Amino acid sequence: MNTIIINYGAGNIKSLEFAFKRLGVETILSNDPEIIKTADNIIFPGVGEASSAMKMLKTNKLDTLIPQLKQPVLGICLGMQLLCNYTEEGNTNGLGIFDVNVKRFSNKVKVPHIGWNTIKNLKSDLFKSINENEYMYLVHSYYAEKCYEAISTSDYEFEYASALKHNNFYGVQFHPEKSSTAGEQLLKNFLEL
Repeated sequence: MNTIIINYGAGNIKSLEFAFKRLGVETILSNDPEIIKTADNIIFPGVGEASSAMKMLKTNKLDTLIPQLKQPVLGICLGMQLLCNYTEEGNTNGLGIFDVNVKRFSNKVKVPHIGWNTIKNLKSDLFKSINENEYMYLVHSYYAEKCYEAISTSDYEFEYASALKHNNFYGVQFHPEKSSTAGEQLLKNFLEL
C-alpha cells in the first residue's frame, strides 16, 4: 500500500509517520504532484496558520491538485480546515471540498482549545470499532460549523463539526496520531476504506 503524506511545510508530520509505523505502514513524504497522484491513499496534515499554509500549497500547485484527487484523502486539523470553503483565520479561501466555513471560537472560552474532547454522532466507516463519546486529542482555535457533511460532532462553546466527509475526502479536527488507541483505530480504518 502506497500511503503519501503531503509535505507542504505545515507541521505534525513526524508524529504521523510514527503512528503509521506502529500500524506497520511505511509512508512517503512528498510535495510532488506526480508522486502524490500515484498514492493509494493520502494524508493532508496541517499545524500552523491558514493563509501561509495556503500560500505553501500554491507554490507547488497542490491547491489545484488536491481537489482533483480520486483516492481516499484524510485532512487533519488545519488540513481539514483548508478543505473547507473559507476560514476566518487570515481571511483565507479554502479548497472548497467541504461546503462549510471555518470560524474562530469566541473569547468566552479558552482559545486555543487544547486537550481531550469527546466525539459523537459518528457516521462513517472511518469510525468503525470506535465508540460514541470516545475521547480524541485536539489543539485548535478555529472550528468547522456543524453541517450536513459532518460525520462527527464535538462540544466546545457549542456543537461543531469535528469530522467531515465528501465523496473520497475525509477531514478530522482532532489529531488521530496523538489520540491513543481510538486514534490508531481511525488511521487503520482510513487505510481500509
